[in-house]
Formats: sequence, structure tokens, C-alpha cells
Amino acid sequence: MSALTALARLEAVAARRARPLATVRHCHLSATPLVVIPLRLAGEAGAPLAVMLGGARDEPVLLAVPQPRNRDLRFAFAAELGKVLLEYVEASRGVAEDLGPSKDGEDRVRYTGAPQLVLPNTGGVAFLRLLGRSTRFRRTEGEHAVEPAVPALGRWLTWFAERRDRPGSSLTLALTEALRLHWATGQSSVEDANLAALLGWIDPPDGLDGPAAATIAEDPARTPPAGPATDPKFDNDVLAPAIAAFDEGADGAGERVREALRTQLAPTWELCWRALDLLAALPEGASVAGRWERDRDAFTHFHQTFAEGVPQARRDSAVGAARRLHRLERAQESYEAQRAFDDPLVMAEYRLEGLAFGGTVTEADPERLDESGKRPKLRPRLRVATEDPLRLEPGATVCDAARPKVKGKIVEYGAGEVLVELTGGLGKKLTPEPGTVPEAGARVVFTSVTEGSFGPARFPEHEETPWTHGGPPAEYVPDARDAGEAWS
Repeated sequence: MSALTALARLEAVAARRARPLATVRHCHLSATPLVVIPLRLAGEAGAPLAVMLGGARDEPVLLAVPQPRNRDLRFAFAAELGKVLLEYVEASRGVAEDLGPSKDGEDRVRYTGAPQLVLPNTGGVAFLRLLGRSTRFRRTEGEHAVEPAVPALGRWLTWFAERRDRPGSSLTLALTEALRLHWATGQSSVEDANLAALLGWIDPPDGLDGPAAATIAEDPARTPPAGPATDPKFDNDVLAPAIAAFDEGADGAGERVREALRTQLAPTWELCWRALDLLAALPEGASVAGRWERDRDAFTHFHQTFAEGVPQARRDSAVGAARRLHRLERAQESYEAQRAFDDPLVMAEYRLEGLAFGGTVTEADPERLDESGKRPKLRPRLRVATEDPLRLEPGATVCDAARPKVKGKIVEYGAGEVLVELTGGLGKKLTPEPGTVPEAGARVVFTSVTEGSFGPARFPEHEETPWTHGGPPAEYVPDARDAGEAWS
């Protein structure tokens, strides 16, 4: 926890209401999200019990399994869910826009839209990941055949889960995580995992403060859990008898199970839309649109290669794992930098840590040339008065937070002043492009947080995997061992 977040939590305790951690929204919100609230059977980690989903606040769809231990009923549920998800995916992609040829000359396209799954918490995301693993290898022919929608559901859920691992991606949102990114409460991180309690601190009902609203939200009798687990008392007193009646063949028992589950899901459905309203009220950060473009690129590629593709392997190859880790590390660095550039509250955390400094330009030499080499180079210098506790040494690379492409280095620091020499992003002439060099009197922020320090990496091709990592892997072909993966 950063110093600024700790301070915001203390202020929330004093004010008895959540405090903002951001001035802009750092995630994309689709105009047509698919809100998904899954429930699983207690004691059966991978057995689906029900899901409420939909793209309109007043049109929730409830899918339920009256006996989750029954394999046929379970896969019939998966087929229904798959059909709903596939229909949503097709409806959300929009049209393909032409991006022109790539570096290798191939034509590139990108869909104008993309699907977005919204779940109440990270537990729901983990359950969908498990459901994807458990369905993507199921066979549509032979013994224990399932409908084609079942493995298709598994592949899409796996893809959504894998894209969520990429920092900054908005294709799969967990609302508790998104809200905690923008607000700090006066309760613990464990309590923040309860969507109702979290919303109680951020947006308490009239006449209540954060702690009072959270106390009410933590009572499962008044506010059922947001899943994927259900309340044990509900399981024992309501659900178990309803399922037993279904097993005995009682009239209307299946509908009785559905209505019991509806009472558990409907309150969370309203909470999810309240959370979306709160997030939508924040202005979108400047870099969010660019990250959503990359999400749409990934969606376009997966959608267009889905038909000829095979289920995702249970494990990455050595080279594939290394490439994936490198992509995630680069995305994390980029996401952290972009959030800081977009949001002065996020940048303030780096200033408190001494990794950035802000102040007023007291002297500026915008046309200074470095003539120590064979050719003169444009190297403007700025002297910045600052009160920030800078922990960067002379020679450290920094960039202008308002103009991230403008790079520089710290020449000297002392007595509340920093001398910065600008080294890049100024244009190719011996005079700077207009607006690139701050004038005397301007307020500036320089930071060591930059994008692209990882740079591109070179990895061997799969067929060149060294023997130390198992040698070249065989071509992946799903087999019976994959399909036999347990649900729990």
C-alpha cells in the first residue's frame, strides 16, 4: 500500500465515506457490456449452480441447474450459457475497419466493437476461468457428446480469462477490483472484496454513512453474497430442500430451485449496475482508448481464427511461456506509466516515493546546443524549483509527464532545485518544436516512470527450443487426457 493510499484510507475512516484515489477512469466501459453473476455449488469448485446475465438493466436472464451433480443437466446449462455468450460476442463486434497493410505486407483489419464481460468480483472471474477449462475440451461426437456450444463456450471463457491477465485490459472487468482502483474505503482489503460493502462506503444510501451501510451489506440475510459461493444458511435451509424435492420428482421442484436462486442473484444484479453507474460518472483517462484498441485487436484476431483453431493447451510451451511473461511485464510497465500520465493523483504517489518531482521552471534555455561531439545536438536545459523529496541520482532518465515523448536526464539536484537536460522528443532540427520545451514560470512534472524500458525481446522459435527447456515441443493436439480434466 502506498503512502497516498494509506492516507486516503485514514481520511475515509475520519469522513466515514470512501475517498477518491483517481480523478479519471482507468478502464474502458462498453456501451453494451454483458453483466455475468455466476454461482457454484458449495463443496464443488467447478459445478455451476446458476448464472444471471444480460446486457440491459431491466432484462436479466437466469440460467440454473436444478441438480448440479447431474452431468447431463450441467452440460445442458453450459450449452445454454454458451449460446447466450456466442450471440453476445457476434452482436458486439461491429464491422471490420481496414487498417492498411502491416510491416510484412498483410492486410490488417480491426472490429469497431468488442465484447466486455462484467462480473461482481474476482471470485466470479476465477470461476469462469475454471468453467472454461472444464468445457473447452468436451467432444461433440462419440461417448458423452455435448452440444457444439459447450466447447465453444470453454474456448471463449478461457480467452476472456487470459486477456484479463494482461494489465490494462478491459475485456473482463471485476467490479470490486475496478472500484478499489478508484476509491479507498475505511475497511480492510478483505472487506473490500464484498461488492455490497464496498458500494456502501462509496455510495451509501440516504441517511447512512459508509460503516453503517457496510454493516448492513455484510448481513447475508439482507444482502446475499455476490458469488460464486452462496450463504451456508441459504444452502441448508432453502437450496438443499429444493434440490432434494427435485430429485424426488416433486411437481414444480425445478422452478422452486430457480426462484430460490433468483432471490440470491437479483440483489447483486442491481449492485453491479450501480457500480457501473459510478464508474461511468468518471471521465475516461486519455490512454484508455488506446488500450481498448489493443483489446479490439486481440478480439479481432481470436474471432477470425476461432473456426480453424483448437482449444487452448492446458500448459504453455517453454517459449510460449517466456513470450507470454514478457508481454505481461511490458503491459504492466506501460499500464502503470499511462495511469500516472493520465492522473495527477496517481502521479502524486510517485512524487511521494521520490520517483517523480513537480515544480516551477525558474530558468529555461530552450535553444542550448551540445557541441562536444562531431555534430551539435539540441540539448535544452531547465532549472526546476521543487519541494518534492527526490530520490533520483544525477544521470537518471526522466520524461515530462505532460509530454511523455520528451525525454531528459537529471544533471544536478540540490537546495530544492533540479537541473534537467532534455535529450529527446524535441524534433530533428537544432531548434525545438513549438510547445516541447516549457518556458520559465511553467508548472512541470518530471518522472522516471516511462514506457518501453523493456523493449522488444528475442526468443527462439518453438522448433529451436533448447534442450535445457525440454527441446522442441510436439505439435499440440487435444487428446482424451485433456477432455478428462476434473470439474473440481
